[in-house]
Amino acid sequence: MSKKAILNVFLILLIIGSASCSGGKKKKGGKDAGSISFIEGYIVHPSVVDETIGISGTLMPFEETTLMPEMPGRVVMLNLPEGQFVKKGTMLVKIFDLDLQAQLKKAQTQYQIGKQILDRQAELLKVDGISQVEYDQQELQVTSILNDIDLLKADISKTEVLAPYDGVIGLRNISLGAQVTQSTPLATIRESDKLKLDFAVPGKYSSMIHSGTKVKFSVEGDSTKFDAVVMATEEGIELNTRNLKARAVVSAQAPTLTPGAYANVQLRLNENRNALMIPTQAIIMKERNKSVIVCKGGKAVFVPIQTGVRKAEAIEAVQGLNAGDTVVTTGVLFIKPGAELNFAKVK
Repeated sequence: MSKKAILNVFLILLIIGSASCSGGKKKKGGKDAGSISFIEGYIVHPSVVDETIGISGTLMPFEETTLMPEMPGRVVMLNLPEGQFVKKGTMLVKIFDLDLQAQLKKAQTQYQIGKQILDRQAELLKVDGISQVEYDQQELQVTSILNDIDLLKADISKTEVLAPYDGVIGLRNISLGAQVTQSTPLATIRESDKLKLDFAVPGKYSSMIHSGTKVKFSVEGDSTKFDAVVMATEEGIELNTRNLKARAVVSAQAPTLTPGAYANVQLRLNENRNALMIPTQAIIMKERNKSVIVCKGGKAVFVPIQTGVRKAEAIEAVQGLNAGDTVVTTGVLFIKPGAELNFAKVK
């Protein structure tokens, strides 16, 4: 290589070194490498927070019965108005009972004859016309006939299917003249003036659920919030799910409130009037804890916190913060401890 080429290479390396040194000095002597600007903050202040949990539930009829006959036979009268309201005690189905009615009349006639004989023997017994044994035998026969009459009346009552309570008849499963047995489902009847709401509560909240607790719920297709009052709970927590079953009474009436419908239950546990809520984006998640960046003396301080109630855009700081603290809500991943903070906006 010629001396001229070597000289050119030396000059190039000298220029690059000078530029690097001047750049390093500029960075070192710049405005301030630890200053963070154009960030947003939030001033922590107490607010009222309702601690609620959302759980799923199911609407159930308050009373529901599958109607079945107690006596097999042929249906001779049918009064099952589908989807209609019926009063308690209304006869819904009648089974053929002419044979039982005939037996009843026969037994009633036998009773009248036996009673007349017994009355005459009572007079004869007074004058020793018959023995006490003969009178007792006749009395026993009359009592037996009377018991047979009661039994026949009970069998006749079994041929009648009555409405057990005020309710709405569902879809009937038989027609007039059908042969039925004790296992034949005739139709269903449901109480219509109120519903039951069945739901399960996590075991850790079991002490907060008792008879009289008020809950709110909504159903699919209807944003209306309905009220319900807990009527009873199970005595213990289920081993498999670790949940406590509860049942509430729903007195409201609406077209969307139908048995079997899914319900979204909002259970209010308690109210905190001094909750310190902060934006969720202010939280820095770590492996074992959570922290936020608090501005103290104009510099960034990382403070570990414990959280509580979570809302859609905010979370409660249970420990670590005080009212009046200013927490950083933007750029938290780029801020280092001790950095100077220049807020562009503070809420």
